[in-house]
Amino acid sequence: MLNKSFKLLIGLLIVFSFSSLLAADLTKEQINQVLQEAYTKYKGDVGGKNADYIKALDIVDPDIFGITMVDKNGNVYEIGNTKQLVSIQSISKVFTAALVMSEKGSKFVQEKIGVNATGAAFNSIIAIEQHGGSASNPFVNAGAIQSTSWVSAKDSQERWRKISANMSAYAGRNLKLNKDVYDSEVNDNKRNQAISKLLDAYGRMGSDPLEATTVYTKQCSMNVSSHDLAVMASTIANHGVNPVTKSRVIAAKYTPKIMAIMATAGLYDNAGDWLYDTGAPAKSGVGGGIIAIVPGEFGIAVVSPPLDTYGNSVRAQLAIKYIINKLHLNPYAQ
Repeated sequence: MLNKSFKLLIGLLIVFSFSSLLAADLTKEQINQVLQEAYTKYKGDVGGKNADYIKALDIVDPDIFGITMVDKNGNVYEIGNTKQLVSIQSISKVFTAALVMSEKGSKFVQEKIGVNATGAAFNSIIAIEQHGGSASNPFVNAGAIQSTSWVSAKDSQERWRKISANMSAYAGRNLKLNKDVYDSEVNDNKRNQAISKLLDAYGRMGSDPLEATTVYTKQCSMNVSSHDLAVMASTIANHGVNPVTKSRVIAAKYTPKIMAIMATAGLYDNAGDWLYDTGAPAKSGVGGGIIAIVPGEFGIAVVSPPLDTYGNSVRAQLAIKYIINKLHLNPYAQ
């Protein structure tokens, strides 16, 4: 038994050591070169179109294209429009679910919200009924509204303060609300209101359903850049410590859980194909951003507003896939 345990330990050490050596072997010049290649290769891509069901997103400049990588030591590599701000949209779901996990534990998220893929559209109502009143996953709209409702707070103002402060801690700076986007969405979120009411009927909400929906809409309207998103992603990659500010944002035991949910539902209905191609947990938003994580090593983010039919940024997917494959960062290939 001791011999088998010793062999297993040695095997694990070899795997982890090889993974660390792979990342350590990459020079800053190599990383910058690959980012330059990805930017040049896909800058002229005209595939996709801006989200037009949210008026404020439809008018965002479709030529915005920023690529940023942040490693576990806080080194930043970036090219393009990396400071250009867009609304975070569904990428915010990751960080509010993480906040609930920090407050109530990973088992609470698994049992109260769920961590399985729904097999339906991100804003499906039928999926709730099919799963006995469960949202099934915190990265579909139903589960995200649930997450927002379960943030411990005495009122809506405190809930919003905690959610916005949490996202700012991941980004390492004070993120601001995009009021134009919020105003555009809050007056046209009747489907999400219906979802919240249905969840409330099943006893799944932690606060008033309409209040939670409004706060959820607000969190989706926060302004971020590819630089911000890469720092946020790298904080999860770095076991919960922001590598730029060096502040712990979430306990290390929760980051594998967050990445697992990202793998199941990060890119809407295209999450399976994405994981198959990259092996990297990721999350997209209809504002045009995508974050991807190389566990223990890098956070990668790209912002480019034109989306494919799934609601995922076309250029962001192409660029991140190129970077991961060119730098051999697929976690499953180590």
